[in-house]
Amino acid sequence: MPVSDARRTFRDARVAHVATVSGDGSPHVVPLWFVWLEEAVFISCRAGSVVWRNLVQDPRVALEFERGRAWTEQEGVMLRGTAEPLPAEHASSKRALSAWFEKYRGDLGGTGFAAYTEEIDEPALFRVVPASISAWSHASPGF
Repeated sequence: MPVSDARRTFRDARVAHVATVSGDGSPHVVPLWFVWLEEAVFISCRAGSVVWRNLVQDPRVALEFERGRAWTEQEGVMLRGTAEPLPAEHASSKRALSAWFEKYRGDLGGTGFAAYTEEIDEPALFRVVPASISAWSHASPGF
């Protein structure tokens, strides 16, 4: 599946399952909010979180996106790449954060960004440019 098709199909998924490598080499997988723009997937987490610490030590990451409820509807993609932690002043951050807040506006409650920053002490953003992609589907045999 071409990355552009995967982006069109899965960019509206609620979460990306993010797999990082822990210090002891074991996998660590968590669901995180994201936006998938043309050039990369931008994912939010907390600075200092396990995900963030893992990425600083080892930037290898796998992202899994899925959709469908019934078995015959389920399909997904897994991207592998290198995570790049982004400072708030990075050129890509502003556009990605605007798209992220637009996507999750309804989930943030009436006060939006203010509520988010009250709950999250140190929001952080990282991006992943897909290096490889694999897809699966129960919805489309031969996918």
